[in-house]
Amino acid sequence: MVTKIFASEVIGTALLILLGDGVVAAVLLAKSKAENSGWIVITFGWGMAVAMAVYAVGRFDGAHLNPAVTLGLAVIGSTQWSDVPQYLAGEFVGAFIGALLVYAHYSHHFKETEDPGLKLAVFSTGPAIRNYGLNLVSEIIGTFVLVFGVVAITAAGNKLSGGLAPLLIGLLIFAIGLSLGGPTGYAINPARDLGPRIIHAILPIPGKGSSDWSYAWVPVVGPIVGGILGAVAAHSWL
Repeated sequence: MVTKIFASEVIGTALLILLGDGVVAAVLLAKSKAENSGWIVITFGWGMAVAMAVYAVGRFDGAHLNPAVTLGLAVIGSTQWSDVPQYLAGEFVGAFIGALLVYAHYSHHFKETEDPGLKLAVFSTGPAIRNYGLNLVSEIIGTFVLVFGVVAITAAGNKLSGGLAPLLIGLLIFAIGLSLGGPTGYAINPARDLGPRIIHAILPIPGKGSSDWSYAWVPVVGPIVGGILGAVAAHSWL
């Protein structure tokens, strides 16, 4: 049986990945009209992707769209543990769908792009300087800020957010990307990184190269740790 939680997470996460990975594709892939438009375009595009996805499904299930958010909220009691499997399943299925849509939309541009690293970067993150320990710390810090901020913005007594909460969360993503995204590309979401990485490995993308599985654990473990720490810190403070 398809539940409202599962369906909402599928739709929201698919929209998140379509718009988020879509802006990366627009900036990185050859012969795109947005080619080489830069990091600010990517970070702003990701921020708006998150905002639109939260607006789309937030009223149905809270729009986690991120296993790090789901697990963090479960740890502090804001999400029932019995609902966690539905959230996680929806997030990964949505990520698969979103990644497939990005490939379909930019399929000609993947063919025109020679660098396999750019093709992988459309789907998943990678470190600017490969140091697994420090890369892990970067993902923990970035996701801590994300989940701390989400809990603060959506807190029951916060009169500053109201209907602006999704937009504020999108701006939070924008800020994290600008300030903290440089070292690892700020995955801050295991489904956002692992789901599309799996799709990259499966799809017959011409000249795609490796899916970099040796790094794939970092944007899964780091966000989970950071998300739980961020939720606990916010719950203790607020």
